[in-house]
Amino acid sequence: MNKMILEEFDRDDLTAMILRAKKRARLGWAEIARKIGMSPTWTHSAATGMNAFPSEKARAFVELLGLPESAVDLLVESPLKVWEQTVPTDPCVYRLYEIVGVYGPTIKALINEEFGNGIMSAIDFSLEVEREPNPKGDRVRVTMSGKYLAYSNW
Repeated sequence: MNKMILEEFDRDDLTAMILRAKKRARLGWAEIARKIGMSPTWTHSAATGMNAFPSEKARAFVELLGLPESAVDLLVESPLKVWEQTVPTDPCVYRLYEIVGVYGPTIKALINEEFGNGIMSAIDFSLEVEREPNPKGDRVRVTMSGKYLAYSNW
């Protein structure tokens, strides 16, 4: 890979570099995550700028994909988590929009790797909301289950 200095690329450029390096390395997000000791969901989200890597994980990620060392500085920066959508002002509904805005591209990438080019149906779909006891404060568990639908080619 062309070794650039940090000033020559921004976060969007780095995301494009990461996706090219991942493809070149023929690695899936689950394998990358396993090799650096993180979850696939978190790894994709951080790799695409929606979360910040811890510095030791950023270094392992950069080394694994052969990215420029200067990429570490961008990978550890606090993300802006910007997406262009109007969101409601109700705090609970807003947080659900935030989750989809931040993790939606990650969920899509993982669905496509696991099933192929397609979507999770919201028609043949179920959703459960449960309380999960936790010593740090109870958690809200949201489970979504939708039928996989492959895109048609014609």
